[in-house]
Amino acid sequence: MLVSGFTGAPVSQILVIGIVASSLLANVADVKHYFWIGVRPHLWDYWQAWRLLTWQLCYTNTTEVLFAAMTVYQLRVIERLWGSRKFASFLLFTLPYTTLIPPLLLALVIRPLTFNRTNVLPAGPTAIVFATLAQYHAAIPYIYKYRVSPPSPTSDAAGIMLTSKSTSYLLPLQLALSQLPGSAITAAVGWVVGYAYRYEVLPGAARWRVPDLTKWRNARAESPEELPRETEGDAALSSGAERRPGGGRRRGLAGEVADRSAAVL
Repeated sequence: MLVSGFTGAPVSQILVIGIVASSLLANVADVKHYFWIGVRPHLWDYWQAWRLLTWQLCYTNTTEVLFAAMTVYQLRVIERLWGSRKFASFLLFTLPYTTLIPPLLLALVIRPLTFNRTNVLPAGPTAIVFATLAQYHAAIPYIYKYRVSPPSPTSDAAGIMLTSKSTSYLLPLQLALSQLPGSAITAAVGWVVGYAYRYEVLPGAARWRVPDLTKWRNARAESPEELPRETEGDAALSSGAERRPGGGRRRGLAGEVADRSAAVL
C-alpha cells in the first residue's frame, strides 16, 4: 500500500520543518552572515570558533532551502525502512562528524592545497542530507534500467544507462553544485560519513541508539510503587468503605449501624 506524506516518518517531518523555519527566521532577523564560514577572516583572523558548531543550522538562500527540503522529503523512505528510533540515532550519531569534518578539512587541507583560493564553506545541513542519501543509495534497490542514447540506425549505439532511481539524485546534485566548491566538499564529506556509518567504520555505530521513551513511559506507568496504593483502594471499596472529601475514610451503612448498637448497649 502506498503511503503519502510523512506517515511513519515523524523525524523527517521535523527535519524538513527545521530546515525551512530556521532559514526563514535567519532571513527575517537578518543574521544569515553569522552562519557561513570564511576560513579567513572568520577562523584565522577573528577566531570565531563557534562557527564550527553553528554553520549547519540554516541555509542562506531560498534555492538551497527548496532543494534540501524536497530531498529530505524524498528520503523519508529511509525512516520508514529503519524505524524512527534508528533513524534519529543515525542523525545524532553522525552529527559531530558532519559538523566538524567539513570546516576542518577545508581549513587545514583543501585551502593550503589550493593556495588559499578555496576559502568559503556555505551554511546549511548539506552534509546531513548527503549522509542520508548514502543510505538511500545503498538500501533502496532500483526497479528497472533504461538507456538514454541519441537516435541511431544501429541497435548498439552508445548511450547512458540509467535506473529508476536516477531522477532521485537530481535534487541533491543541484544542492551539491549550488555554491561550488564549498557545497561539493560538504556533500562529499556527508556521503563518506554516511557509508562509514553503514559499514560500521565509525566506533559504536551499530550499538548506540537514542533512549526508547515509550518503554520508559510504560515502565513508569506499571511501576510497583503505584500498585499497593491501587490495591489498598480497591480493598477499601470492596469492604464498603468510602473516602471522605478531606482524604479520610468513612465506613459504610453496616458499620455505622454496628457502632450505634454498641453505644446503646
